[in-house]
Amino acid sequence: MAGHGTDEHPHGADRLCEAGDRVYSRAVRRGRVPREDAGPVPCLLELALLHPDPDDMDWLVPTSPQEVMTRLLRGVHDEVSASQRRMGSAVAAFEWYAGLAPQQRSSAAEGSSIRVLDGLSRIQAAMDAATEACTTEVLTVQPGGIRPEHELTEGLHRALALRGRGVRMRDLYTHVARHGQGLLNYLELMGDAVEARTLDEVIDRLILFDRTVAFIPASPDRTLALELRHPALVNYLFTTFERLWRLAIPLTAPLPDTGIEGISHREQSIAALLAEGHQDAVIAERLGISVRTCRAHIARLSETLGAASRTQLGVRIAQVGLDGPRDAGPYLSVPGQGSPTVR
Repeated sequence: MAGHGTDEHPHGADRLCEAGDRVYSRAVRRGRVPREDAGPVPCLLELALLHPDPDDMDWLVPTSPQEVMTRLLRGVHDEVSASQRRMGSAVAAFEWYAGLAPQQRSSAAEGSSIRVLDGLSRIQAAMDAATEACTTEVLTVQPGGIRPEHELTEGLHRALALRGRGVRMRDLYTHVARHGQGLLNYLELMGDAVEARTLDEVIDRLILFDRTVAFIPASPDRTLALELRHPALVNYLFTTFERLWRLAIPLTAPLPDTGIEGISHREQSIAALLAEGHQDAVIAERLGISVRTCRAHIARLSETLGAASRTQLGVRIAQVGLDGPRDAGPYLSVPGQGSPTVR
């Protein structure tokens, strides 16, 4: 049996290897198997699932499945009992440590001004609770491009509940979102309860209820989020939103003309980011478009400006003034800080 020890069969009787399962099953069905059948699977002997037939040592007989099950259950019971003892010791130890700390005003889980929400279900539950408590205003920033239908549908029940209570909503999107029919349908359904504006690029996702509680993502896949209730943090995010809102363009208004024939507003935005030295992937992410679409716009920019290389394109962008600020226009006069007008 050399070379066929437990290192090659790292399992217990509760999860036999494929070869062991075949031999043990055959032994149970027939009552015994030739000893040579167990040569490739010494685990059956090591786990006492097979043992020599006292009447003929060339054969092996199986331990009854009932006896094996009893043995396994006894082992599981012992493991559970040991775990319970360790858990009791740990609880007792940390209860003693907890007694050394000064009395807290509230639990860290519920009373903290910064709470980590782990998992989509906890995030949704916290958002639903904030929706129920909201009475005045909800501000949101929605980065990325065209909003997928499923994202709009997920938040629709909260939006309808807010509208039913007279809560006003203001949403910021990127300009690319203007091309999504799902968003247009959503805004038509919500009526004047929601006002939407767009920018070339926005900050990461933000949802702010009544200027008292805010939610921001805490991981790229958005399975972690932060619930913020600290007044200074919430006020900072509110101020950031208001300044972006002043620069944004109402969804019902057309994007301003670039003043340069053959250059679209999006290409103007791409040109400005190219002038800042950003790579295609970064530009695409910031504007909410695909890298492929971004490169197609860059190619059209090069053709329109007569640039034969990336370096020459940068020079031409500066020459025609496409490297300046974007989105500054007539909407700067919209009320901002202090007591903003919510329409």
